[in-house]
Amino acid sequence: MQWLAWILLSISFTARAQTESNIQLAIHSVINDKRATVGIAILCDDGNMVVMNDDERYPVMSVFKFHVVVTALKKMEQHGIPLDSMTLIPQEQMLSDTYSPLREKYPNRDIPISYRNIIRYTMAHSDNNTCDFLIDFAGGISVVDSLIRQLGINKFAFSETEKTMHENILNCYNNWCTPSSMVLLLKKIYTEPILNNDHFLFLEQVMIETSTGTNKIKAGLPADVILGHKTGSSDRTKSGIKIGDNDAGIIYLPHNKRCYIAIFIKDSKENDTANAKIIADITEKIYEMIIR
Repeated sequence: MQWLAWILLSISFTARAQTESNIQLAIHSVINDKRATVGIAILCDDGNMVVMNDDERYPVMSVFKFHVVVTALKKMEQHGIPLDSMTLIPQEQMLSDTYSPLREKYPNRDIPISYRNIIRYTMAHSDNNTCDFLIDFAGGISVVDSLIRQLGINKFAFSETEKTMHENILNCYNNWCTPSSMVLLLKKIYTEPILNNDHFLFLEQVMIETSTGTNKIKAGLPADVILGHKTGSSDRTKSGIKIGDNDAGIIYLPHNKRCYIAIFIKDSKENDTANAKIIADITEKIYEMIIR
């Protein structure tokens, strides 16, 4: 029977290698003529990972809000702070020159708000002001960087807040990660007891509620497929370069399976619509192959 086991194992490895090769070829057909660097990582529940262009440092943009929220939730657990406890965001912290749906809803005032809603605005609506509030709450961006490293994740670095990235667009390059480090973190948070159950379920919910980037990963999936994700998008440099245009998340597959995906675009000369289509087209091809 040992010979049969070896044959089956060999067939399994061969089939896996063929699938990875097919995925890479399909992705290459999307990106080979694009004026951008595109990095991709796909990690499914079986532990198999497929990556392309994973050796670059991709400006992560607002995708780092996932890391920020995980760090903030860990601090809340350590200090026994309930999600529905109230705090106050002072008016002077609600900066006017940045994307902030919360500021638009409550202009020119201090804002009493629960931590639950701060996290919801940060994740589901990508509010930059609430993100920086959570960074301060966590103890600073260095604490976010340190906590994620303590989870065993590397190939990333965070030293900038939303405020400092808006002060100088080139600072965006200082917050970077690889696609593989992103999917490894996603899988760790979703499969290991990093957060308590209430916090994990809430984070999972707000990821699914994400209102930004519906033309990216989500556009490449069938309408009935559930996606939890976090997008990120930079402004453009004076020469018209889009520093980063990203999407990363969890695709919920049939039979309670999940696939973790990160698609990062760096230094793109394409327009925003073309960047989003790159992400959507890659997602569509990946989904077609993993669902077979």
